[in-house]
Amino acid sequence: MGLFEGIRRADRTFLALFGGVLLLGFVLLASASGPTGFVKFHDSYYFLKHQVIFGLLPGAMGCIVASRVPYGMYRRFAGVMLIASLALLLSVFIPGLGTDLGTFARQWIHIGTFTVQPSEIVKLTFLFYIAAWMEKRSEHELRDIHSGLIPFVIVLSVIMGLLLFERDTGTLGVIVVMALAVYFSAGAPFRYFAVFGGVGVALFALLMKFSSYRAARLMTFLHPELDPNGVGYHINQALLAVGSGGFFGRGYGHSLQKFQYLPEVSGDSIFAVIAEELGFLLTTAFLLLYVGFLQRGLKIAASAPDAFGRYLVVGVMAWIGAQAFFNIAAMLGVLPITGVPLPLVSYGGTALAVTLTALGVVLNVSSHHAKHI
Repeated sequence: MGLFEGIRRADRTFLALFGGVLLLGFVLLASASGPTGFVKFHDSYYFLKHQVIFGLLPGAMGCIVASRVPYGMYRRFAGVMLIASLALLLSVFIPGLGTDLGTFARQWIHIGTFTVQPSEIVKLTFLFYIAAWMEKRSEHELRDIHSGLIPFVIVLSVIMGLLLFERDTGTLGVIVVMALAVYFSAGAPFRYFAVFGGVGVALFALLMKFSSYRAARLMTFLHPELDPNGVGYHINQALLAVGSGGFFGRGYGHSLQKFQYLPEVSGDSIFAVIAEELGFLLTTAFLLLYVGFLQRGLKIAASAPDAFGRYLVVGVMAWIGAQAFFNIAAMLGVLPITGVPLPLVSYGGTALAVTLTALGVVLNVSSHHAKHI
């Protein structure tokens, strides 16, 4: 059996939608990142080239391997995956290894000449652990407070605590949504939503009280006009970009905000550039493609041959869906800016490589039942 056997047997509709989003992502990144790449590196295609070399190539290999290796193997290493998750999150605090890249958040490590974001990898390693943990417990155990809720909350709280120390609230939100999606798909009672909701409100209140920069972000989100040249600059420029796109857009490559006006045009803010260039009509078409891709993934989860495969696919699609929602909602002024990239579109080698590997797992699961959906 060949290296590409897993992909050849995978769900073709999902593969086509996934490939379409990825291809459009590179096309959109080429436009959005051009001015910044030219100013900083005298190369308009600098970010695109780096995305191919450090994101697409390792991600494609990860996707192929993940689609080929029996996904059931990951359940055997659930404990190792949890330890790996904790070690990765702790690695950013090691002197000489961790770095903040000039931001307030400490989320990266240097390995030789490479920069890696461990929290992106943790999304996948922690998912493997959670899926295996859920599969080992009966629905009765998951519904029980002592055998289900409390252990789940403890493990998730440890991961959340480390992400808070890194000041990576965006990734924290994505991992929480992913873990809860798997937990409830495994049969946890919906009344536990009240528990998680109460904990979330309490945590939010504590963050606002003891973290001045998060409180400033919240106030700016509520009243961006209060600091238009400071904290509010980002969201104001994003809204200006989205609004100036109108119904038909300025045209591909003709964004004005990407010319050093809008921060992080190749990363967190890329959706604002998309909306400015493509306009409401084509941006909606792009979002429909994205929604179709997510919906097909959930259909694969519903037809998975076993519980472990279902939990893995639900987790991956919840992760990508939540991250896309947080990114887009921030650019539309619906949520505060969290700093999470738009999956398969924004610049970021680690994020793209890990996402492609995770989607390889989805393709793997789909290859066992593609003819039935």
